[in-house]
Amino acid sequence: MNRKLYTVATDMQEPSLRKVITTTQLWAIAVGLVISGEYFGWNYGWAVAGTVGFLIATLLVTVLYLAFIFSYTELTTAIPDAGGPFAYAFRAFGPTGGFIAGFATLIDFLMAPPAIAAALGAYAHFLNPALPVLGVAAVSYVVFIGINILGIREAANFSVIVTVLSVVELLVFMALVAPAFKMDNVLAHNESFGVGGIFAALPFAIWFYLAIEGVAMVAEEVKEPKKTIPRGYLLSIGTLVVLALGTMLLCAGAGDWRLISELDYPLPETLALTLGRQNAWAKIFAGLGLFGLIASFHANTIGYSRQLYALARAGYLPRFLAQVNPRFRTPHWSLIVGGLIGLLALFSGTTSQIIILSVIGALMMYIVSLLSLLRLRRKEPSLPRPFRTPYYPVIPLIALALSVVCLVAIAYYNPLLSALFAGLMFGSWLLFRLFILRTVQSTATGLSK
Repeated sequence: MNRKLYTVATDMQEPSLRKVITTTQLWAIAVGLVISGEYFGWNYGWAVAGTVGFLIATLLVTVLYLAFIFSYTELTTAIPDAGGPFAYAFRAFGPTGGFIAGFATLIDFLMAPPAIAAALGAYAHFLNPALPVLGVAAVSYVVFIGINILGIREAANFSVIVTVLSVVELLVFMALVAPAFKMDNVLAHNESFGVGGIFAALPFAIWFYLAIEGVAMVAEEVKEPKKTIPRGYLLSIGTLVVLALGTMLLCAGAGDWRLISELDYPLPETLALTLGRQNAWAKIFAGLGLFGLIASFHANTIGYSRQLYALARAGYLPRFLAQVNPRFRTPHWSLIVGGLIGLLALFSGTTSQIIILSVIGALMMYIVSLLSLLRLRRKEPSLPRPFRTPYYPVIPLIALALSVVCLVAIAYYNPLLSALFAGLMFGSWLLFRLFILRTVQSTATGLSK
């Protein structure tokens, strides 16, 4: 019944999304979703855990993401739907499960862009102090919503260009900093941090990989999803592991890491400290560093718009958000409304707070998705699964256990933000139960007769 409900509810909207994305484009979108995490945000983990504690937190989170991606790929290839986690949870647990996954995914993807936009503004301000941080951030929203409205093929091609430039830039950064690397610098100044710091640093370690799950939101627009999605996921997670660990260790070993532990532009500052503040590479890198932030901002804009679109198409949100532009075949209202929500977050919170809130949403979504995988293996054993999770159920259980540990730790160290997330979810759930659930069920049931 749940399968029929979801299928009927999501087949109501025309025109549909266009299937054009290739393996290279999918890799670019996946890496692009995340790569800004290598440019800023993660360094806040040093402030609470030191370099050693944060390294432990990062290794723990790396294991989590490797296990999660191997599990999540099975769901994405079996159910290639723009709803992503919402679609999996709806199919596994019904409308309420779909609501929890959809809400958590929206928090994840609506909160990531404002944090990235703030960093874009900070990098631009580093280059030219006359440029206001929030002004640049707001303009970024306008520009990239416009680019995304023009079409997914154009948006995907743009992702390839800026993602390749971002990856090359990080490799150049590593080459420039490597000669100054000293292990003594990595180990220095860690005396005042304890085990608790490892758990407090988890959200900033997660920022290294956060949003790679957004590939699921473009699954409906992928050519040959059975082959393309596994290739795109596995290539992207491999790329990100190398970049994350390399960037973090080289920054830590290049000098006094405390000087960059609370900046929104740690990489150009590392070059300035290493090569000299007047060195041209520091300014050049800050300018080129915008590519990494642009790649993530652009790809996350795709992610939040597809989640809003899918939830509206299924009746969970106002129907106008599911409208697809007849010329460009993109969900233009979802792009615009999601951008307005992001701008509100941008002007109301600090970068670290926005990151933590996004991470809480992501972890909740991971937990629901992994439970959906376990449930669907039992509930629908005959469901075609082009990619099957290796060493099932060990791999998804490892990812599930680590996700729960991370969520509990983050809630413990960030009670106010966790309470805000819980309050928003509970309030939204009440509205869902009172005004939406019955309508979704009755509409889908009537159409399925």
